[in-house]
Amino acid sequence: MTSTGVAETDGAAAGAAAMAAAADFRAAMRELAGGVTIITAAGPNGPRGLTATAVCSVSAEPPTLLVCVNRATEGHGAIDGAGSFCVNVTATEHRDLAEHFAGRGGLRGAERFLHGRWDTLATGAPVLADALAAFDCRVIQRLDWGTHTVFLGAVAATRIAAAERPALVYRGGAFHAAG
Repeated sequence: MTSTGVAETDGAAAGAAAMAAAADFRAAMRELAGGVTIITAAGPNGPRGLTATAVCSVSAEPPTLLVCVNRATEGHGAIDGAGSFCVNVTATEHRDLAEHFAGRGGLRGAERFLHGRWDTLATGAPVLADALAAFDCRVIQRLDWGTHTVFLGAVAATRIAAAERPALVYRGGAFHAAG
């Protein structure tokens, strides 16, 4: 018996149940709307980035946030190598850019940065010039968990857009305008 009171008959059945639970988990998480960000780093092999919704404020004093990055992505290696990253908060007009950084359309590596206007702040990580907000961070801690690494970042610099625009959000497997 497991702690939930369910009897496990063999390892294969337990493995199948775990796979079903993972699929159910992913389906349920798609219903949790999240702000779309492009996480970037100036890695040892050039700039890299990925689209993500797994970003969270940890503390305002000191300013700290966390990002969850799949270890199979190019962006993960770049963050690890650089020891820094930037979280770029996207607006609805960044939908195509978010698609590129999500790996749709076949662009990889530095090719993704051919779209959009990029500059830097404190760490050298690429900053989307017209992002709604940007958080330029130095990695202060990391935790490997499952397929991902949770990177804690001390915010070294921020930038906020001058004009208000609708944010891009992700829900149900698609991008939408917030508000």
